[in-house]
Amino acid sequence: MTNIERIRQALPEHNIPAMLITSDKCRLFATGFLSSAGALVVSENDAWLFVDTRYFEMAQATVKDAQVLLMPFEKTLFDCVKDIVEKNNIKSIGFEDGKVTYADHQKWLEKLGIEMTPAQKLISDLRAIKSRDDLDKMIKAQRLSEKVFNEVLPLITTEMTENDLAAEIIYRILKHGANDKAFSPIVVSGAKSSMPHGVPGDVKIGKGFLTLDFGALHDGWCSDTTRTLCVGEPTDEMVKVYNTVLEAQLAGIGAVRAGASCFGVDAAARNVITEAGYGDYFKHGLGHGVGLDIHENPFASPLSKDTLQAGVTMTVEPGIYLPGKFGVRIEDTVYVTDNGCENITTLPKKLLVI
Repeated sequence: MTNIERIRQALPEHNIPAMLITSDKCRLFATGFLSSAGALVVSENDAWLFVDTRYFEMAQATVKDAQVLLMPFEKTLFDCVKDIVEKNNIKSIGFEDGKVTYADHQKWLEKLGIEMTPAQKLISDLRAIKSRDDLDKMIKAQRLSEKVFNEVLPLITTEMTENDLAAEIIYRILKHGANDKAFSPIVVSGAKSSMPHGVPGDVKIGKGFLTLDFGALHDGWCSDTTRTLCVGEPTDEMVKVYNTVLEAQLAGIGAVRAGASCFGVDAAARNVITEAGYGDYFKHGLGHGVGLDIHENPFASPLSKDTLQAGVTMTVEPGIYLPGKFGVRIEDTVYVTDNGCENITTLPKKLLVI
């Protein structure tokens, strides 16, 4: 079943006869074609993808499950969609309330003159479930990232800066065929490793923990991995913290399975850290969905009400961050199955001292 067919099948569940998709990643999800502008309308019987002259020829060659229509210069996207709505007697339409700005929502309402129903959940729920083909694409992105990790490892010295290492990571991600980095790499060392999303700077890599968090964007799919290394010999406290985070991560991965609550998966890892006396220093959720976007549904945290389904890809990334001292995070990406999960990350997790 194609993704457009999946969207069409979900329309009655949301009591809408058609869906308007305007965000680039959701259009990519539905059609397999990425463009910076355009719109897709999916009804119970048909689908129409609007693109401009920059993308028309490519879209015609790529998109199989929707009519590819050219937006003429004299018409806006709003006008083009209105024509389809009127010709097909569409009386109401779902829209991506999590993506559409208030200003655009007002324009769509004014132009279409029909009821617009918030339907972000329809798309988000479908995107959360990856096929085995999707998983294979994510594994390719993951293997590319792991190749980069292994290549930069011998380059790391205290004579290079965090920015130097971040640049090496980005260069090698692109060199090995990725479309782009999945996000700006996190490269923080020494006391800066206590910042979960610290920004690399023009400072030399310091002794102590070094956090590397990066991913590749390959054929539209993201990878996401974190490893914490030690530059120089670790103290006993550093070893204890690292081993606690690793134990917590293994507990979290062990709790992942279809039907498990995201709250419960988070708790499985968080309890390990709390029992070790570091509960106050793990202040983010355990993980998040990943796919065409680096952060997708579901989210595992103490506040989550999500339940895992087979086919979800998510990160498991507990951390302990001691302000002004150091921090540790270990992150893998797993694929949820009925009996547990498949870990698509193959990098070793034993504390690496360089």
